[in-house]
Amino acid sequence: MSVRYKKSEEYLQRALKTVPLGSQTFTKSKTQLPHGVSPYFAEKGMGAYLWDVDGNRYIDFANSLCSITLGYNDEDVNKAVADQLTQGTIFSLAHPLEFKVAEKIVEMVPCAEMVRFGKNGSDATSGAIRLARAFTGRDHVIVCGYHGWQDWYIGSTTRDLGVPKAVKDLTHKFVYNDIQSLHTKLNELKGQVAAVILEPVNTTPPENDFLSKVKELTQQHGALLIFDETITGFRYANGGAQEFFGVTPDLASFGKGLANGYPLSAVAGRADVMRLMEEIFFSFTFGGETLSLAASYAVLNKLQNKPVVKRLFEIGGILIARLKKEIEDYKLGHIFSVAGYPVWSFLVIKDTEQFGSWEIKTLLVQEMFSKGIFTLGTHNISYAHQEEDVDALIRSYRSFFEILLQAIKDKDLRSHLQCEPLKPLFKVR
Repeated sequence: MSVRYKKSEEYLQRALKTVPLGSQTFTKSKTQLPHGVSPYFAEKGMGAYLWDVDGNRYIDFANSLCSITLGYNDEDVNKAVADQLTQGTIFSLAHPLEFKVAEKIVEMVPCAEMVRFGKNGSDATSGAIRLARAFTGRDHVIVCGYHGWQDWYIGSTTRDLGVPKAVKDLTHKFVYNDIQSLHTKLNELKGQVAAVILEPVNTTPPENDFLSKVKELTQQHGALLIFDETITGFRYANGGAQEFFGVTPDLASFGKGLANGYPLSAVAGRADVMRLMEEIFFSFTFGGETLSLAASYAVLNKLQNKPVVKRLFEIGGILIARLKKEIEDYKLGHIFSVAGYPVWSFLVIKDTEQFGSWEIKTLLVQEMFSKGIFTLGTHNISYAHQEEDVDALIRSYRSFFEILLQAIKDKDLRSHLQCEPLKPLFKVR
């Protein structure tokens, strides 16, 4: 048992008796956190920092899977939630915060004319798909990216256990930045496609006016265009990636950045489509839960009144520039590259003749955690991050690169690992 992570590992063994994988979220479970070198349970978070149950502090570059945009325990969000808590969390009637937060989203998001709330990103994407099917009278959907756990989407991945074949057969994939792949699918399913749904951006920037071409092609075939902005919303711009790239979809889903860690998601879009929410069934007992709505109202106000997104780009830009230079200085460009945008960037790892990318990633995670950096290979910037946090991250990357160079020289990476290598969860892109 690890001394550094003693309590975490004890808690994991306890949790595994009652909780499958010991966590509610795959990415927070032992599937992505190598045993023996990882924390498993958090104690608290403050600003840019996370503490595990063993008392170890980390500069957090995961930020709860991109759901923390302002930083942990943001004082404005805390005050809004505390004030609302004295009034109550859920009632036998709707609460004014439901339309006040909706009005804010309509102010900020280009496609938003009407809004409905859920709790998880999967609620919002699934609600958007049901709307599109109701509006078009069609059944098939074409997807690109990750869109949640529900049957209509997850049946198109390798994590499809328990999804009926009839459902799987209605979902089809296309390739990002390959407009011909979408064209081919739409022609194969001519007149049957209800919606094209995609993450407007992930690791790779859109090329050759890709998003505009997706919109044009989708409209030509009478389908609705849905942007899954669960991550990009309120991170790339106040109006999401659709504002950032200047392409407005028919519908969009939002989640992680909406309430700075409180459980809230939203479907937003054209009024003529959204009014079908009165006919389809998309209803939650806790859809109008007021603590998350109060948090969201505070978040959206802060986004409008403070240079949040500007700051994310500034800090993230410094990080990317410095990390690229380190990769160049260590002559490791054949293994590593940096992808994405400053607000959400990625260390891309390639297989080598000697080592697989997942072995290298395991070493990365092991070394970062040991040095008080929480990252799984991404840099999810928050408003709380400072330049000195980037300094600490870069120092940790240097240490990792030096260990890897020694492993390459010795043709032996396993001796540097204190755990078994990670394996991929599932591939969606």
